[in-house]
Amino acid sequence: MADPRGFLNTPRELPKRRPVDVRIQDWKEVYEPQDLTHLQKQAGRCMDCGIPFCHQGCPLGNLIPEWNDLIWRGDMNEAIDRLHATNNFPEFTGRLCPAPCETACVVGINADAVTIKQVELRTIEEAFASGKVHPLPPDRLTGKTIAVIGSGPAGLAAAQQLTRAGHTVAVYERAEKIGGLMRYGIPEFKLEKSILDRRIAQMEAEGTRFRAGVDVGNEITGHQLRSRYDAIVLAVGATQWRDLPIPGRDLRGIHQAMEYLPWGNKQALGDSAEEGINVAGKDVVILGGGDTGADCLGTAIRQGAASVTQLEIMPRPTLERPSSQPWPMYPMLFRVSSAHEELDNRIFSVSTQRFIGDEQGNVASLELIETQFVDGKFVPVPGTERLIPAQAVFLAMGFTGPEKSALLTQLEIELDERGNIKRDGDYQTSSETIFVCGDAGRGQSLIVWAIAEGRSAASAVDRFLTGHTQLQAPIAPTVRPLMV
Repeated sequence: MADPRGFLNTPRELPKRRPVDVRIQDWKEVYEPQDLTHLQKQAGRCMDCGIPFCHQGCPLGNLIPEWNDLIWRGDMNEAIDRLHATNNFPEFTGRLCPAPCETACVVGINADAVTIKQVELRTIEEAFASGKVHPLPPDRLTGKTIAVIGSGPAGLAAAQQLTRAGHTVAVYERAEKIGGLMRYGIPEFKLEKSILDRRIAQMEAEGTRFRAGVDVGNEITGHQLRSRYDAIVLAVGATQWRDLPIPGRDLRGIHQAMEYLPWGNKQALGDSAEEGINVAGKDVVILGGGDTGADCLGTAIRQGAASVTQLEIMPRPTLERPSSQPWPMYPMLFRVSSAHEELDNRIFSVSTQRFIGDEQGNVASLELIETQFVDGKFVPVPGTERLIPAQAVFLAMGFTGPEKSALLTQLEIELDERGNIKRDGDYQTSSETIFVCGDAGRGQSLIVWAIAEGRSAASAVDRFLTGHTQLQAPIAPTVRPLMV
């Protein structure tokens, strides 16, 4: 194991965030570098448990005690090998995953959990910095061709695994650049896009082919895909956003979060000369208290919003683990993201009644009302109505499944009762040569689940095409709650 007394003698320590008044002036990542010796001490807190419940918490089955011990001992070469053995993209999960592994950490039963996520992130960053991350092209080609539709984390994981197995893989993306939600939905201050680009460059060197700016279903039909490829992997995500059909919804200035966030990323990178959605000088209201709402918050702050208010229909979570969510479950706690550290104006237990416009048809304010959760539903509290100013409103209320696109119709794909793409235990859809992974089949979930599903689907596709596989399959395609 690592330091035998590390969990007793070393307190949990995360890298410091850059000062708020400094970081809101730019779009760079918020964390300062952490000294490697401090990181090794944090890795030394791992107990190397007889039953490592962190494995249960991690959908990828990351070998957490192993690489914690290796980092503590300073064996960076073996540490990155063990990390990559289960995770194609630890630089993504190390930044974006909410770390269910940490809430399942045995140390966390009566103390602060090991900083697993930070050790993971620093391990891969040290590997990239020292040139230890290399392309891994296959030794031989199988002659089989595969189309992956969608270039988010699930699609990229499936594509990399299948390419390394020797198949010829083409990844199709309708946006102008590869990366899906990671490029267009995750703000630059959480994931600088150069981090994404370096991994895509590795995949290109391995042989994966990328086809960005192609609207599959229109520019290339489902019939054409079937005729060109031996198998198709649908990794199109759950991009059908949840709307709010209340009075005033048609006023100008009300946008979905995923209509807004791509403009923030383009502004951060100077990618577009077009006039996008900019909230400088405006009162902004965000509907939804999750990560997407926090992303809108951080973006609005950097654009120079006059004020930002975030509304959440759920009650304010507690600071301590609820008794209904005992260890090692992922608990719903009150969390302060980097964006909330910059400006935290959250209002809990409220519902929006209507949007109110000005004479020009622009949103000017909204009416909210307090709510109570009674008999399984939210009930308005009479007499608690009030108005708050809003010249820009962003809906960050989650997603209901994949878009019902022309491609799904052309491929004659069946949906399940939740509106997701129906699949069996081998990730196969109702059509034998078509597979699905990630949010499109699972429903809206976490990046770590997307990567795990991409790896598992790749294993199923490889077995389907060749009769056997050596690719790891970390999970079965069961639908599970969002945060477990």
